[in-house]
Amino acid sequence: MIDIQFDDSTVAAAFARLAEAGANLRPFMADVGELLSETTKQRFATSTSPDGTPWEPNTPLTITLFLNRFGGSYKKDGGLSKKGEKRAGGKKPLIGETGALSTTISYQAGPDFVVIGSPMVYAGTQQFGAKARSFA
Repeated sequence: MIDIQFDDSTVAAAFARLAEAGANLRPFMADVGELLSETTKQRFATSTSPDGTPWEPNTPLTITLFLNRFGGSYKKDGGLSKKGEKRAGGKKPLIGETGALSTTISYQAGPDFVVIGSPMVYAGTQQFGAKARSFA
């Protein structure tokens, strides 16, 4: 015999708070914003989308531009040095030198909305993309 028990106390409590809030859903929207911003930050560590799909790897152009920022990435013959190989292999998608995008995810909650985003000027491009060679 299989006995499955489900503890819905957390969900029930959330709905109770929502009902108590009445027309002002700001506390609920703040909870949603907090959850979305924190899970988004966590996905930078795992390089995965909300459904668990891995992010697309960096393009060769992105890796080349990244490596060009550092001395010692290439050998005299133009091939990758050991440092360059290590840098290229460790370059995670969407993570820049400072990691600023992953640390600036925030939200704004109102009585009937929540907005999540980042003040980084390139955040929109990271989310929605850009025309090919826009930045080359």
